Amino acid sequence: MGDIPPSPTIYINNLYEKLPKEELKKCMYAMFSQFGKIIDVVALKTLRLRGQAWVVFTDTAAATNALRTMQGFPFFDKPIRITYAKAESDAVAKLKGTYKPDKKKRAEKSAAARDQLVKKAAGAPSAGPKGPIGPDSSVPPNRTLFVQGLPEATTDAMLQMLFAQFPGFKEVRMVEARPGIAFIDFDNELQSGVALQGLQGFKITPTHAMVISYARQ
Repeated sequence: MGDIPPSPTIYINNLYEKLPKEELKKCMYAMFSQFGKIIDVVALKTLRLRGQAWVVFTDTAAATNALRTMQGFPFFDKPIRITYAKAESDAVAKLKGTYKPDKKKRAEKSAAARDQLVKKAAGAPSAGPKGPIGPDSSVPPNRTLFVQGLPEATTDAMLQMLFAQFPGFKEVRMVEARPGIAFIDFDNELQSGVALQGLQGFKITPTHAMVISYARQ
């Protein structure tokens, strides 16, 4: 960490460089949201900033906990390196009321916001998706977990990152025809049970908590 003072923003590097920017941001959110409320995740795909990301928490305590706990975490078989960010993030400055965007940034953000609104208007669904039902306690323990309540943007990589931290993890199986669910395989039911207890209710996003049960055989 050197002489960088603690702050609500952490800087992560030595990340897998071939991951698309949006997927990397989702992975960072999934990895670090367990430590506190995240108000921003920044990842850029320019050559100079590839393999790096910034995660902005609402408070320094959450950032410190994340830094200490996840230092060296194997992300795509590479140990991540975490420090406090050198500069205050725009998101934190906005909360403090000290944010002063330059004209170029403001124009870029306005254009991006307009594009986003156009896309949402074009593809807005007529009705919201049905929420997940609760975990099925009638199914006996086995080596495969059934996960519900996942956001549609969830990827194999995000789930692998979450479940691979538990011993015995084998693979993630997602169902293309049914977004929002996945099957996670372990070597045996004892190992799958540990993962079930450890990640039950884990929030991948603020509105999507995972509902985990044993899969029907």
